[in-house]
Amino acid sequence: MNKLLILLCCLAASTFASGSGLKLAAFRADVTPPMGSPLCGGLVKPVAGVTEPLFALGVVILGDDKPVVLCAFDWCEIRAADHVRVREVLAKAAGTTSERVAVQSLHQHNAPLADRDATKIMEPHKIEVTDIEWTERAFQAVAQSIEVAIKDAKPLTHLTIGEGKVEQVASNRRILGDNGKIAKMRLSSTKDPALRELPEGQIDPMLKTIGFWSGDAKLASLHYYATHPMSFYGDGMVTHDFVGIARERRTKDEGVPHIYFTGCGGNIAAGKYNDGTPESRARLGEHIYAAMVESEKQTKRTPLTHIEWRAKPVLFKPDPEFPEERVMKVIENTQTANSTRIAAALRVGFIRHCAAGIPIQLTSLHLGDDVRLLHLPGESFIEYQLFAQQQCPGAFVATASYGDGSTGYVPLEKSFAEGGYEPTQAYAAPESEKLMKQTISELLRADH
Repeated sequence: MNKLLILLCCLAASTFASGSGLKLAAFRADVTPPMGSPLCGGLVKPVAGVTEPLFALGVVILGDDKPVVLCAFDWCEIRAADHVRVREVLAKAAGTTSERVAVQSLHQHNAPLADRDATKIMEPHKIEVTDIEWTERAFQAVAQSIEVAIKDAKPLTHLTIGEGKVEQVASNRRILGDNGKIAKMRLSSTKDPALRELPEGQIDPMLKTIGFWSGDAKLASLHYYATHPMSFYGDGMVTHDFVGIARERRTKDEGVPHIYFTGCGGNIAAGKYNDGTPESRARLGEHIYAAMVESEKQTKRTPLTHIEWRAKPVLFKPDPEFPEERVMKVIENTQTANSTRIAAALRVGFIRHCAAGIPIQLTSLHLGDDVRLLHLPGESFIEYQLFAQQQCPGAFVATASYGDGSTGYVPLEKSFAEGGYEPTQAYAAPESEKLMKQTISELLRADH
């Protein structure tokens, strides 16, 4: 790491104390794409209709230091230059700096993928990845909702924490054979009884919830759970899917904002329990909803006396197995499937982002002494979430992944030798595991 990045890391951590001086504003903006707009980066059918609207939801915490913004988009991904841009736009609206803004996507697939770099790469080939002009308008709409919300910020005095076990939703996608290689992939849905009968595999079954309070009045609840949030997709019908259904139901229950973040679901999906039918979507939503309710039972409010924000810019290295020149040939080959060419453009965008020396920001928010919220990039594997929890025995650690999505998947180093789908769409080098874990430890440990 060069001296500039070391200096940035030293400057990025700051604390503002005195719970009595803290305030919280919750915001909500409609970010539903227009008819004909690309979904999932052009990998599926474009917008043909809307089953449910998409929202960008979040909170702004204000205190003696510059505000902190936490935001969750009902989008597939926000990548590279667009992730930099949205944090700049939201930071300006909140009166803070972009390194104090965490923006995560939930990763529904009948939803937009924002990557203006890949869009420009594909422009000569008449293939649209992102509606760039509309994306900017959506960012500005979220900024306006923040400006309005801050005017009505409420004193933030207490926290509650809790967790509930999610029954029959998540299962591991990667099924190893006896030879240590991936034998089968169990993705978001399957009708194969043999795949559905296999064990869940490694997951994190717990949904974690943090409640923000002003005295006896709840201001907002933040929920965290790790799984791909898709029941079925590809039909052009915009949806926030089963996690959004559960979130909106809880919001309606209480009349206060409930905000959902997808954890490290890169190798986790609902395939064991989902056959891709509307009935499955409803059932999965019921199970997430039940865990949300359970996570907020019998919680005790504790005073919030101080918070600390930590940010670390990380410069990942592209996978050397895929040099830009070779990947560009895939894009230029008109005989290749559009989906393959789009995936190649996404990879080239990441390669060029890295070459420009633009880091990806990993952050954490410490609430008091024992609650830590961690924000990671890309489709990080569940092992990173479990690793984060191990760094802070006795603390309450909630992890949100799907920040800057330009990395693609973020597997473990051994995953590349195991094979399977995810390593083929992992744009960062295999040794990124070491960098990720080192950064997670630094962001979470108490002796920072």
